[in-house]
Amino acid sequence: MIRMELSRILIRETDDTHIVELREADGERVFPIVIGLNEAAAIERRLMGQEPPRPQTHELLANVIGELGYQLERVVISDLQNHTFYARLYLGNGDQVVDIDSRPSDAIALGVATDVPIFVEEHVLEEVCPDQ
Repeated sequence: MIRMELSRILIRETDDTHIVELREADGERVFPIVIGLNEAAAIERRLMGQEPPRPQTHELLANVIGELGYQLERVVISDLQNHTFYARLYLGNGDQVVDIDSRPSDAIALGVATDVPIFVEEHVLEEVCPDQ
């Protein structure tokens, strides 16, 4: 797994295509992924330091995870199949780790909301960034 950092987010007001760009923490590869408007807005809000007056979906999910005695440990974009990315959420509770399937856009938004590391599997990066 390769640790990534949020590099930028592109919200297109006249288009339904929004992009979040992750950059390799200790390298040069850039990983763009198309996300929905709600996830893009949630990520942008968090980056701007704007707390919503009431919990939005990703804050709600983070609260539920915490109330159940877990914490989000990491987000992993784990696979690419038929032009669709897959992600996993890893929740910890002492020595127990629970692995949950997620859409990458939700996983990234949740990861940004809870300030946890985001990773991309090497084989996914190689497929998306073959020349980098």
